[in-house]
Amino acid sequence: MAKSTAKDPGTVLKSLLEEYQLNPSKLGKEVDLSQSTIRQITLNKMKISIPIALRFSKFFGNPVSFWTNLQTNYSLDQADEDTELQQILDKINKAVKPAPAQKAAKNAASKAAEKKGAGANKKEKTTKSSASKTPGRPRGRKPKN
Repeated sequence: MAKSTAKDPGTVLKSLLEEYQLNPSKLGKEVDLSQSTIRQITLNKMKISIPIALRFSKFFGNPVSFWTNLQTNYSLDQADEDTELQQILDKINKAVKPAPAQKAAKNAASKAAEKKGAGANKKEKTTKSSASKTPGRPRGRKPKN
């Protein structure tokens, strides 16, 4: 595993605070965040979310992508160093798409099964008595949850 190369968002924010002669309280007031939130970000205990990136971008005059890329790259770097996650990732096999002929055959079989099932359902509906119907339950397909 490679050594951390991404600059962390906390360090970048700390350097901007120094450059602009701000403290977490002043920055928090300017961007409508708590002093605690600013401190958590400078300690890398809180991630820079999209709403926070938008606020910092407007305040410091840099693109939103600067903050989002900074956070994403740092998070990816942290994931690379996470040995437990790496062990899980090592166990995952890449999905394999079926060959086009297999896919077409599977779709045809699926459609045939649907038609066969639909015919059986029609017969069932005509033989059921009206007393066996469940009141209030819609007929047809079940809703997807």
